[in-house]
Amino acid sequence: MKAKKIFYCTECGNELRSWQGQCPACKAWNTIAEAPSELKVPRGAGASSLPGRRGRAAVKTLREIEYGGETRISTGMAELDRVLGGGAVRGSLILVGGSPGIGKSTLLLQICEFLSKGGRVLYVSGEESERQLKMRAERLGVKSGDMYLLTETDIGETLAAAEETAPDVLIADSIQTMYNPELTSPPGSVGQVKDCAMSFLRLSKTSGVTVFLVGHVNKEGAIAGPMVLEHMVDCVLNFEGEPRTSFRVLRARKNRFGSTNEIGVFEMLGSGLREVQNPSEQLLSGRPRDTPGTCVTCVMEGSRPILAEIQALVAPSSSGVPRRNATGIDYNRAMMLLAVLEKRGGLRVGACDAYLNVIGGLELEEPAADLATVLALASGYRDIPLGDDLAAIGEVGLTGELRAVSQTELRAAEAARLGFRRLVLPRGASVKPGADLELIYVKNITEALGLLK
Repeated sequence: MKAKKIFYCTECGNELRSWQGQCPACKAWNTIAEAPSELKVPRGAGASSLPGRRGRAAVKTLREIEYGGETRISTGMAELDRVLGGGAVRGSLILVGGSPGIGKSTLLLQICEFLSKGGRVLYVSGEESERQLKMRAERLGVKSGDMYLLTETDIGETLAAAEETAPDVLIADSIQTMYNPELTSPPGSVGQVKDCAMSFLRLSKTSGVTVFLVGHVNKEGAIAGPMVLEHMVDCVLNFEGEPRTSFRVLRARKNRFGSTNEIGVFEMLGSGLREVQNPSEQLLSGRPRDTPGTCVTCVMEGSRPILAEIQALVAPSSSGVPRRNATGIDYNRAMMLLAVLEKRGGLRVGACDAYLNVIGGLELEEPAADLATVLALASGYRDIPLGDDLAAIGEVGLTGELRAVSQTELRAAEAARLGFRRLVLPRGASVKPGADLELIYVKNITEALGLLK
């Protein structure tokens, strides 16, 4: 019998009956892929025989359900607990995504040392052998005897091992290597990823096991596989950072039990990941003194203020088409700030090559970094340093006006704590004056550029 085919979007997971050039759900082009959809049912069985898929849930009223508050499990890493909202909730399904070599497996293997002291941990690997896991565990200092290892890719065998060992925490590395032999599609396909994720979801909700899933990302930075995978889990954590640099940022993209704006900062060392308790001080270490083209701003990552250094290099272009590059800042927003700087600030940056970079691998998404970006570009263009004790916070509009941002008081306190003496703010911002911090209020970028003297 010929297997039936389905088509799905690799960006959003939308399923289609036939191939199309554009996905009707997310409007992405050339993202439709083909996959078999036939399910092989064992002879004489009317349903799947995998463990954890039997029984029928009882219907209850809301009054009958007992709830004693959520139970959180500390992972032993304060930065990871912060991102999770105070620890992992018992019976939750957590997806940890990131590019290859970023440190996903290292992070999860490190927390096994602490987790196994309070319960059983089952680490399932479909990518490494037992000897490889043992070697990496010794390098990371993981020597607990209550941690169980399993090298398996069959979801049925994995669930059977979980039923036998009854772990409190299960780690699957990775979800793309798991497969159900009853499906005709190959491992890593949309059908296999959805089916295996559903099996882990059923295990976590029925048995109360906290499940961590490792997910790889594609070249666009999204977690490989169907987008529905992110909808199924309780928490989606993204590991960000350049593999060639030592800093790593763990960011919550989705969290049903906490904030989605919190981040955790780590440093990759030879002995594993080290928590960075003071990210602002660490990111500003080694900053050049009295150098043009650099300015510091303060961004909010959840409830944590972080100082970030923005560097800009502006030089006359040797070609008719100037080059533009932005790392750590949205490219389109950087181009908008360049246009505002030329039109409203009077600087002829349109004929210059412009390069922007945020030190430490941070991704600045909020508009509070606009003013610091404009000042860094102007400083690099005029070759005049702003001063090592100056920081800037504010949003820039298309008319060149400056607008206040939220939580300015907390940002100003963080700048003062790190030794900054001058803070440039929009006139609409309200900050209590301090003895150690001079507040400089400006109305538009023309007044802000007056600081370059």
